[in-house]
Amino acid sequence: MTRALHIDAPVGLPVVDMTREFDAPPAAVYRAHRDPELVARWLGPHGFEMVIEVYDVRTGGRYRYSHRDPEGNVYRFNGVFHTTREDELIIQTFEYEAVPDVVAVETLRFEALDGGRTKLHTHSVHTDVATRDAMIDSGMEQGVRESYERLDGLLAG
Repeated sequence: MTRALHIDAPVGLPVVDMTREFDAPPAAVYRAHRDPELVARWLGPHGFEMVIEVYDVRTGGRYRYSHRDPEGNVYRFNGVFHTTREDELIIQTFEYEAVPDVVAVETLRFEALDGGRTKLHTHSVHTDVATRDAMIDSGMEQGVRESYERLDGLLAG
């Protein structure tokens, strides 16, 4: 069953809030965000290949990865994990390397629901509203939806 993705981008504020439920416990959803082999299987739009250079989910760790689209274009991303708490919380930065010096701060909260399910809350703070809007206009919503559809399959398997 595909779960609804809820995205809120309040007018005039440089933030994006997303919520999505998963039919798996927080430990499984967190592990899918922590384990680089699992992350490579679900993160990114359909048809994109993901290559992870570094993915060290711990307080003070960092990541760098790229996505290659079917036409061969490469998109690189990097960031730092500021705070992590197993099965509960990840606070990280997010930078698209084609737009250097523009960094968002993302907070992911893994909430336990009845029936062994999880609600993932993501709060992203951007440098300004224009940057936030450019991220949304880049196809962010479709990429997140497609990623979470693949994550559903991974969690079910």
